[in-house]
Amino acid sequence: MTITTKRNFGDLGEKLAAKYLKNKGYVILDLNFQNNFGRRLGEIDIIARDGEELIFVEVKTREINKYADTLPEENITHLKLMRLAKIADAYIRLKKLDHLDYRFDAISVWLDSKSKEAKIKHIRSL
Repeated sequence: MTITTKRNFGDLGEKLAAKYLKNKGYVILDLNFQNNFGRRLGEIDIIARDGEELIFVEVKTREINKYADTLPEENITHLKLMRLAKIADAYIRLKKLDHLDYRFDAISVWLDSKSKEAKIKHIRSL
């Protein structure tokens, strides 16, 4: 697990989170979805489906040796949640999925570059 940039670090966390969700039976629909029409609002890291429910997932990744005292999900602010809701609305309209219920989850990933292990915490329904 060699991490060279912050983006690569985040990408690794997102891959591990997607694998975790797949192992839990979720179906991954999209990764890094951006609303590329109108005003760009950002992106949703993972969009998955759990039965008849859409799950919009924000992934936060930290290196455990540097940030052991902080929870990665602490960086999901009210403003970030508002943006995610707008992007989710655009996704639902684009894919014509307004018949499905949905929720927002967070997955925190702590990476340990020394032991090459990861710890994952799934927070349902932010």
